[in-house]
Amino acid sequence: MMRQMRDNTVWIMLLTALAFVALMVFEWGMDITGQTAGSFGEIGRVNGTPVMYDNYMAVYRNLYDQLQDQQEEPITNAQNSDLEDRAWDEIVNSLLIQQELERRGIVVTDQEVIDAARFSPPPELLSSPVFQTDGQFDPQKYQQFVASADNVTLLQLEAYYRDIIPRGKLLRQVASGVYLSESELWAAYLDANEMASVRYVSFDPLTRVSDDQIEVTEAEVSDHYDANREDYAVPATARVVSAYLTKAATPADTAAVVARAAELREAILSGEQSFEDVAARESADPTTAPNGGDLGVFPKGRMVAAFDSTVFATRLEQVTDPLLTQFGVHLIEVSERWGQDSAQARHILLPFERTDESEINLLAMADSLEELGESMSLTAAASALGIEVDTLEITQTFPIVPGAGQIAEGGEWAFEDEETAVGDVSPVFENSTAFYGLELLSVDPAGYLTLEEAEAAIRQTLGVEKKIAVAVDEATEFLEQVRQGRSLDDVAREYAVEVREAGPLSRVDFWPGLGRQNAAVGTVFALDVGEMSEVVTANQNAFILERTGDQPADSTLWAEQLDVQRAQAVNGIEQQRLAQWITALRETARIVDRREEVLNPPEDQQQAPRMPVF
Repeated sequence: MMRQMRDNTVWIMLLTALAFVALMVFEWGMDITGQTAGSFGEIGRVNGTPVMYDNYMAVYRNLYDQLQDQQEEPITNAQNSDLEDRAWDEIVNSLLIQQELERRGIVVTDQEVIDAARFSPPPELLSSPVFQTDGQFDPQKYQQFVASADNVTLLQLEAYYRDIIPRGKLLRQVASGVYLSESELWAAYLDANEMASVRYVSFDPLTRVSDDQIEVTEAEVSDHYDANREDYAVPATARVVSAYLTKAATPADTAAVVARAAELREAILSGEQSFEDVAARESADPTTAPNGGDLGVFPKGRMVAAFDSTVFATRLEQVTDPLLTQFGVHLIEVSERWGQDSAQARHILLPFERTDESEINLLAMADSLEELGESMSLTAAASALGIEVDTLEITQTFPIVPGAGQIAEGGEWAFEDEETAVGDVSPVFENSTAFYGLELLSVDPAGYLTLEEAEAAIRQTLGVEKKIAVAVDEATEFLEQVRQGRSLDDVAREYAVEVREAGPLSRVDFWPGLGRQNAAVGTVFALDVGEMSEVVTANQNAFILERTGDQPADSTLWAEQLDVQRAQAVNGIEQQRLAQWITALRETARIVDRREEVLNPPEDQQQAPRMPVF
């Protein structure tokens, strides 16, 4: 039954995506008068065009469903707030685009819709396995789908194309004139494909220059503080008592997963079920489960240690006992092995997760913590439930509680909720890691470190700058010795520095010892083979570089891929221009956002309780 539901879900999701577009086109286009019955009505305006609650909620629900499909844990309040803002932004952008389409007189003909529906499937369908053969899109399957579709589906397709085709025309107008010369494309290709090799010496100021070789004066510290005061801004902090309940599986939960794996193993060994069917139904590995758990051929050492050692020690075509790794509990069957070099195997992965009973107990405990926290301190409430507490300081910019991780909602409660006062106990919040509660002990507002508090950091910063200057002087003396005819290696031994090598690498690669896309890497490509650089500073270091190798980019290969490169580059610029154009439209538009006053009016203005969204 579950397998059948998953299969049907593919079609349902595809049609839902198209139906949502139809809603955007038909409902938004037809119901702009604010007269929709049974809703909150108008919640804002864009250049005089009403933004209707129902339309806003349609976008919100779509975003909500997308996010929930991507994660197992419930959507948090912080995520929900972000979704509400994203839904508003999408509606505003869509209305601005629709207004611009009307202003420019951009329309779509029936023939354009017909042609697009026949030969240009929506991306959701183009990438769907339903319309693929051997992993590739099958036009014949799509044509059969269109030919046999009912009227509702055809109307949804039509709505999609009547929305997307004019937008494509608008994009071409807004982003028209994008031209990239072959010299620009060749330069981009060079960055990724021209290779160089180098040998170099580095003069690390932090190890070669001692503190007694430099002096940082009081005046220098004061001047630096005055010129860079924003660098010493500190966020608001709060001292809190925290208590949390981890969502991680308990030892009893783990034992239950192992027992379940053992049951599945017995079912396979008895012939009651095949390994492939169990993997497809039960395995939590999304990559291998559809293929019966097949991992393909892999070399020794590719998998985690426990998995790897089992694969290369177990008998062929035998289902192993349950094996525990950090990913969960595995059942493994090795079909073929080539000595200790490589093997082919398949597996079933059962993740560590709480049992239904354990999950219910966790939720009950979280409810109890919240209920007790309404009438007593968090310490007392946690103690009554046998939960440990901790007293710690959190910051507004990145609030974290050990064991619970990042606590965005808790941070908002402590720092931004006007009703929160010192001594209050929070509701129990939830994130992907834990349920947690806070008790607010004190709050210190954002401000700046005093000169005295910042002095140590300033002295360190100025000290590094002065040490770099000393290292540059030493490197300059070193280079002068080489310029006089001595070899790089001889001078390096005298100065006790190591001659290192790197490459062949490109301009966009990370260079060990040098870094990425900095002055040192740029200098390498400015040198001829055999040429030595001046002293170059990068990454708080001083370098002398000698280019030792050159692998030119292949102009023939570049010419072969030129069309693809140009299309990708132009598309990127077009998208950038479109984003800039929409930003400019928003800056000049008359946008009125009344969500807060309509959806969350003051208590004395509320006439009836708000109906739940779901």
